Amino acid sequence: MVFRGTITAAPDFDPSADAETLYNAMKGFGSDKEAILDLITSRSNAQRQEIIAAYKSNFGQDLIDDLKYELTGKFERLIVSLMRTPAYHDAKEINDAVKGAGTNERCLIEILASRNNQQIHEMVEAYKDAYGTDIEEDIVADTSGHFKKMLIVLLQGTRDESGVVNADLVEQDAQDLYAAGEEQWGTDEAKFIMILGNRSVTHLQMVFDAYEKIAEVSIEDSIKSELSGDFETLMLAVVQCIRSVPMFFAKRLYKSMKGLGTADNTLIRIMISRSELDMLDIRECFRLAYEKSLYNMIQDDTSGDYKRTLLHLCGGDDDLAGEFFPEAAQIAYKMWELSAMTKVQLRPTIRPASNFDPAADAQALRKAMKGFGTDEDAIIDIVAQRNNAQRQEIKQAFKSLLGRDLMKDLKSELSKNLERLIIGLMLTPAEFDAKMMRKAMEGAGTDEHALIEILVTRSNEEILAMNAAYQEGYKKSLEEAIQSDTSGHFCRILVSLVQGAREEGPADVERAYADAQELAEACNAESDDMEMKFMSILCTRSFPHLRKVFQEFVKCSNKDIEQIIKKEMSGDVKNAFYAIVRSVKNQPSYFADRLYKAMKGLGTDDRALIRIMVSRSEVDLFNVRKEFKATHDVSLHEFIQGDTSGDYRKTLLVLCGGED
Repeated sequence: MVFRGTITAAPDFDPSADAETLYNAMKGFGSDKEAILDLITSRSNAQRQEIIAAYKSNFGQDLIDDLKYELTGKFERLIVSLMRTPAYHDAKEINDAVKGAGTNERCLIEILASRNNQQIHEMVEAYKDAYGTDIEEDIVADTSGHFKKMLIVLLQGTRDESGVVNADLVEQDAQDLYAAGEEQWGTDEAKFIMILGNRSVTHLQMVFDAYEKIAEVSIEDSIKSELSGDFETLMLAVVQCIRSVPMFFAKRLYKSMKGLGTADNTLIRIMISRSELDMLDIRECFRLAYEKSLYNMIQDDTSGDYKRTLLHLCGGDDDLAGEFFPEAAQIAYKMWELSAMTKVQLRPTIRPASNFDPAADAQALRKAMKGFGTDEDAIIDIVAQRNNAQRQEIKQAFKSLLGRDLMKDLKSELSKNLERLIIGLMLTPAEFDAKMMRKAMEGAGTDEHALIEILVTRSNEEILAMNAAYQEGYKKSLEEAIQSDTSGHFCRILVSLVQGAREEGPADVERAYADAQELAEACNAESDDMEMKFMSILCTRSFPHLRKVFQEFVKCSNKDIEQIIKKEMSGDVKNAFYAIVRSVKNQPSYFADRLYKAMKGLGTDDRALIRIMVSRSEVDLFNVRKEFKATHDVSLHEFIQGDTSGDYRKTLLVLCGGED
């Protein structure tokens, strides 16, 4: 295995001299924390064990006990953890995860999904030595179901590491996984556990490729669709580690620091455990995924001696020019290849109601609004649990049977966000999009993010229907409205998109190579020329074609298209191109991020929340939900519940369609 760590053995190492340096740093009143962190982070773990032995021999004291006494807080946790061997550090993390009232499932998943056989065997022995109990018994006592079974399989440390791949077995395993999930009603979890828990890394990488050809969805999408809870999270972690351990840890590190607060235990555990293995690759994957260096994120999210120690382990800031190490370039190329191969099965959360009776629904709505007060629950139950086509029938029946305009009645009986949400559901998709475009441009300011979101994510057919609805509703063309409200290259991008003339169909491989080359060459051109070239390709080519273009762009430029857009462009133009790239790569993930931004922090962007929940509920909101949970470690249901209230919240949760 090639060394890709940031911490190496110090040359001219003298454990007795180091022990004395540490003793002097802690002697007397106060301690020299800088001397401690400088020394400990510039020695390998094996050298630290020699320092511990020399300290006891020379001074008759336990170095770890002295460090615990002299240091405090997160800095103490980090330094003391660095002094343990990897096996004992993992053992302690597992013990902390299962002892006490609750269980830290994420910690169990992270360690057991990412360690090789030797690391697991050494950890099992260290656990027995340190705690006098069997690690398997402790995990069995603290977990349950298929989650427990998979953890126990991983804990055996028996994954095939021979490197031999049997092509017939690859096909058989891919077929067995398909038969165990996508092909049948219900899921044969035991088959997933047996194959994902035992086969070699190389073998499984080939199985995943074969599986996508059979199922026309990625193994990750199948797991999200077929499994749930901690078992789903564990199996996704195993798949991620099979694909790329550094990318798995890059994502874990990002989640540990994003948003309010820091998951310090996760941050410490990963920075220590990977510092002598693959931290350089993790840094590159981090930059690839988040357009920000790991070094800078640690710098922004931590402080004091704790920060300085973490930055030592990180090993340096990365050049932000967008060039990759070979390993990261291969991962970027593979990510686009997976995106191109995968046909995501889009799943809505709102489906047609069975035994539908528009006349009965119209009468029930009238009853809910007649007289003094309004029965909001009855309105929500009907409107949010019918699909859009059924709502249009109810609207017509309401007028035919009662001679009244349902929209006017709803507007007079409801108010604020509940009214906006219910009215949004009653409009046709084209009318709703037209209204959202109008709202984004009316008044003093312009909601550029809304304009981008709608125009980037709608099909040609949806854009043409929206244009017609806008003309009908506002007696003005949508193109004219955009031209009067925006300017420059941003205006041109929107005008290009609003034509609804994006090419459709699969990738043209030869043309994709040429497009990728043109984009790569445009990166060296003047800003205006670069933006026009990007527009001519990103706004006109089909999404399957663009996936291939972005994949080849990595190969011919050694850069990732997302990083180039972030670095070389600015303002609304950057946001528009970035939204296109994100939608091409994974549209449900793009919407998950938009929903997260609408609710995180102080205040809620209710217009964005309503727009996405209404427009995606009959398209792919189930997929959006799964991406939300995978990216943000919290369910969309939970986020809505914590960020909204009353009947508005109740309606949003019906549209959400369940807890993950």
